[in-house]
Amino acid sequence: MNPVSRFFAKLTLLFGRKQFRSELDEEMAFHRDQAEKEMIAAGSAPDVARALAARQFGNPARLRERSQEVVGFRAESVFQDLRFALRQMMKNPAYAMVAIVILALGMGVSVAIFGFVDAALIEPLPYANPNRLMAVDESGELFPRSNLSYEDYKDWKRLNKTLGSLDVYTGMGYLLRTSLGSEPVSAARVSDGFFSTLGVRAMLGRGFLPGEDQPGRAKIAILSYGTWLRRFGGRRDIVGRSVSLSGNDFTIVGVLPREFAFAPRGNAEIWVPLLDPSTCEQRRSCHDLDGVGRLRDGVTMQAALADLKGIARQLEKQYPGSNTHQGASIEPLSELIIGNIRPMLLLLLGGAGLLLLIACINVASLLLVRSESRRREIAVRGALGATPARLARQFVTEGLSLAACACCAGILVAGWIMNLMTHMIPKQMADYVPFLRMVGINGHTCAFAAFVAMLAALLLAATPTLRLSFQPLRDGLAEGGRNMAGRLWRRMGANLVVVELAIAVVLLVAAGLLGRSFYRLLHVEIGFNPDRLATVQLMAPPNAYPEEAQKAALYREILRRVSTLPGVQSAGITTTLPADCNCNTDWIRIPGRPYHGEHNEVDQRDVTPDYLATLQAKLTRGRFFAESDDENHPRVTIINETMARKYFPGEDPIGKMIGNGALDPKSMRQVVGVIRDVREGGLDEDVWPAEYFPIYQDMDNFVSLAVRTSQDEGAMLPTLVSALHQVGPSLGVYGEETMNQSINETQSALLHRFSSWLVGGFAAVALILGVVGLYGVIAFSVSQRTREIGVRMALGAQRGQVYNLVLRQAGWLTGLGIAIGLAGSVGTGVLMRGLLFGVHAWDAPTLVGVATLLGLASMAASFLPARRAASVNPTDALRAE
Repeated sequence: MNPVSRFFAKLTLLFGRKQFRSELDEEMAFHRDQAEKEMIAAGSAPDVARALAARQFGNPARLRERSQEVVGFRAESVFQDLRFALRQMMKNPAYAMVAIVILALGMGVSVAIFGFVDAALIEPLPYANPNRLMAVDESGELFPRSNLSYEDYKDWKRLNKTLGSLDVYTGMGYLLRTSLGSEPVSAARVSDGFFSTLGVRAMLGRGFLPGEDQPGRAKIAILSYGTWLRRFGGRRDIVGRSVSLSGNDFTIVGVLPREFAFAPRGNAEIWVPLLDPSTCEQRRSCHDLDGVGRLRDGVTMQAALADLKGIARQLEKQYPGSNTHQGASIEPLSELIIGNIRPMLLLLLGGAGLLLLIACINVASLLLVRSESRRREIAVRGALGATPARLARQFVTEGLSLAACACCAGILVAGWIMNLMTHMIPKQMADYVPFLRMVGINGHTCAFAAFVAMLAALLLAATPTLRLSFQPLRDGLAEGGRNMAGRLWRRMGANLVVVELAIAVVLLVAAGLLGRSFYRLLHVEIGFNPDRLATVQLMAPPNAYPEEAQKAALYREILRRVSTLPGVQSAGITTTLPADCNCNTDWIRIPGRPYHGEHNEVDQRDVTPDYLATLQAKLTRGRFFAESDDENHPRVTIINETMARKYFPGEDPIGKMIGNGALDPKSMRQVVGVIRDVREGGLDEDVWPAEYFPIYQDMDNFVSLAVRTSQDEGAMLPTLVSALHQVGPSLGVYGEETMNQSINETQSALLHRFSSWLVGGFAAVALILGVVGLYGVIAFSVSQRTREIGVRMALGAQRGQVYNLVLRQAGWLTGLGIAIGLAGSVGTGVLMRGLLFGVHAWDAPTLVGVATLLGLASMAASFLPARRAASVNPTDALRAE
């Protein structure tokens, strides 16, 4: 029969069974008649010919069944298997419910973590041809990727031959005038082609036109979708209207689409052109921009990097003072956005996969126990003619039924976990992780759930099938085969529980390493006391405070007003709070020292006289700043110990002079103090050399206020904000939080916290499932050896010996699982070393602690079966079989 005929025969069998059988009977009768006629023609008697033809064709009923099996879907037997599987689940609801819950938990966690991995690592960025978009920046000796200067950007854009477009962006803050007063808003300044490079079109109005970022052009702005809805009520006529930003009128020309997000400036509410360069942007040596470029067709990233490096070398020769050792950096834009998150997501996906494996193993163990109770049923079915393949198909159907139910429940669990995890992420971090809005139940996650369910079904089907293949048919029918079957189950169950315990060890060690890393991170030496310290961000609008003297008067008034508040012990102002970033740097040069144009980069902070004392930073030499250190007195500086060791080794830096690369007279400052290192950068970053300037000698419009209190600093924040609003109605006040909150919500702390919490949760569930699996193996082993234990006790064995017999078996399984798990844990620790801080992959306290914890938990789980075995009545045990 050709394939087409077979296909139509299958359809006929499925939808017209009676017609198929009638036609099949007619065809068989026709062939028998033909054979009978041939035999009669050959000389056989009619009766003999009829008998020979019937014998040649065989049993008509069997032929009919074979024909149906050959051309049919076997749909009837499949439906029978499915009905039987559902009856088995309804007959044993407790077993079915436990199996489904365990599988749903494992699948739900795996699908939820995959949802984040899919949104971050698999789904492309929401831009046109995102694989051609590159993050373009400069590079320095200390920064593999550093900001661009405005002048370098203009030269790179003009000279490069590999980028179809190159644009820049930077952060900005404005005071938005509303009916309730002025509110601080986060903004971004971008070059005119920024949105065109990304391939993003405005939802309302238009984007920026060529040349609209040049000095002197009209002040215009584009709103983010959320700002348009929240602040302007989603008005369709918003285009063409003006808004007041820090005292200047900006005309709104467009509204961005709802799905637009740009992670590096994730919280930007308003987008404006670069327009007039800032004071920093007027100097080639000042770097405050980031670049984004689109590769030309056919150009590789390596070719673009070589092109930009060539330009950087030209500029280095042309401007040795500002561009010495300034190179180029280029990487995919996607890498800039999710590069730091990828290791954590992959770790969580691996942990979720291991948890799913433990769940499947536990359910497989349940199926093994279940197959023991069905041993006689399976043997009887085999004796009545059911082939091993037919029985295996029944097991596959049962596995698929369990996996399908668990998959549906698992998708619900996954949706709940995704929602929970999304809401657990603080808003200030979520703004810079735009893929969170794409996390959810979608086609990819459903396909992954179906794939996981199929794998689980195969494992669940393979377990009883292998059990069947090792059990001779006669053993299932004979009572005496029970001991042999029990021994076989114990061997298979023991192997499974060893795998469970080993996986639990791997997850527990990973959680322990991450937990210790998080503890080390939060307890790293920071050089100041963060307790009782409240902080607030301030913005003095340039139009309200255009003169340096006005800003100095404002800051003095702020400190005077705040110092009078109840509970305030001291207060200070800085341009950048500690434990934030190694940024806002300065290039320095020491007079009289060899100099070859290198950039000696140090952190620079402008502070008020009481700021360092407010932090409770330790002064080791010299003095703190005084109120007299202002623009009318010689310029001075305080440095940290790291800077003193690096630039003044073996000598007292007090009285030494420091200047810029050209040693301009206006840049020269005298060192008047040395403080113990204050960690200005992130908690997981090295301490950099740092210099502190008196803020009254170098004013800034964006500053931070730090206030030390004698009471709860969190309760002080509302009073502090209210007092600041009274200082000046145009003063921007935002970002109020305690210093401990600021430290605990840095990106490094958040990443370590989430990874340790989630992997710790996986490890806790794995520990419970592993211990439960061990309990099941030992308990079943005791039930199978009841008669043996009774004989031993009848012959004089003591209860202690029975305890020892049972616990020794549990000890062997636990020890083997721990040994394998510890070996795998060290390898896992090496793979995740990028997520560890201050902890080695082979951290001995963690390994010993995990081994002890799992050992104690396993022995506790094994004690109950051991106690039950030791309480056996020998007489009852001998009657048990």
